[in-house]
Amino acid sequence: MLGIFRIDVSSGFVILGRQVWFADFFLVFGFWLTAASLLVVMYSMLGTVFCGWACPQNTFSNWANSVTEKHLGKRAVVDWNNEMSARIANAKNKWGNWALLSIKMLLVSMTLALIPMLYFNSPGAVWSFVTFQEDERLAGSLHWIYTVFVFIALVNLAVIRHYMCRYMCIYRMWQYLFKTRDTLHVEYDESRSSECEKCNYCVTSCMVSIDPRQTKTFDSCTNCGECITVCHSLHEKKGGVGLLSLKFGRRKNRTIADTVKMTSGKQRAMLVAPIFLLGLSLFVWGLWSYQPYQLTVYRAEILHGQQVFNYRVNIANKTYDKKSLTIEVQGLPESMYSLEATGVTFESAGRQDVNLKLSDALPKGLITFIVRVTADDGWSGHYRIQHLVDRG
Repeated sequence: MLGIFRIDVSSGFVILGRQVWFADFFLVFGFWLTAASLLVVMYSMLGTVFCGWACPQNTFSNWANSVTEKHLGKRAVVDWNNEMSARIANAKNKWGNWALLSIKMLLVSMTLALIPMLYFNSPGAVWSFVTFQEDERLAGSLHWIYTVFVFIALVNLAVIRHYMCRYMCIYRMWQYLFKTRDTLHVEYDESRSSECEKCNYCVTSCMVSIDPRQTKTFDSCTNCGECITVCHSLHEKKGGVGLLSLKFGRRKNRTIADTVKMTSGKQRAMLVAPIFLLGLSLFVWGLWSYQPYQLTVYRAEILHGQQVFNYRVNIANKTYDKKSLTIEVQGLPESMYSLEATGVTFESAGRQDVNLKLSDALPKGLITFIVRVTADDGWSGHYRIQHLVDRG
């Protein structure tokens, strides 16, 4: 939505209005190496905190549960544990409540369906789509694609919800692989267990329906902290504090022998640090050496007898701004070549070809010349060519 990142199917990734090709090796490889290192450290120290605090699936599943409870009753939410079947409150089983719930979910689904489109289209093009304006940047089948996205989002909000988090999310399982013995987790104060013998508030508030008092290293807990909040709010009324808290370090319900088998957070950080520094160095060098244009000159394969005299000057603009570039040939007399054009203008990112024809009167032998391109923003690039004239 901010235009920071999107995917251009014709060229690759677009970051901050600039195309990043796989040919920009240092930039691409350095970025992913740096990002992967930071994610590994985050998983190792904070566990599945992404799921509890930043995951869109979790966020909108909570919202869907909330509006369902509001319009149909607290027991109307589907329980994927099969501990109780969904029941609609008699007082709320009215067509008006069903209609409001359906409209809200449809509107949110229509909004969510726009997000994938922003990865492949600029914000301006998506705005043209939303406001039904004609725009040559939009594909003719985009309305059908959008309809499919709306349907998927609607089914997700209406039915799937946290079932995805508990049983289908591969990303959550990926985070498990990097847990250490120091990973952030929910800690239960067993010394005060008598205070919650008849209380089940933390369990009923858990979005993934687990008992926060008995969390394990590998369970469905997302470290969202909701159980801690409700427990603290309950005891705060009596002038006390809750029995649950977020803590780093060894879990109380694990033996020392089991804990020793796991890597510590410090060891994991020391292993990742060199990789992170390497990736950051490559990324910085990639930014420094990034070329907003690309120049290539190749043979046009238009034969004159047995000799090739035609070349194509291919110029690519990797930015989405209007640019003008001039072309010149160095090392050859002007009478020995002809350029189709001495300059090109780009309205946006793209490629253009300019034909270069060498004269048949070139002397026999190996001739070296340079094609130089200069942009109006000061960028300059050149391509060296060795042309063999053989009149054999």
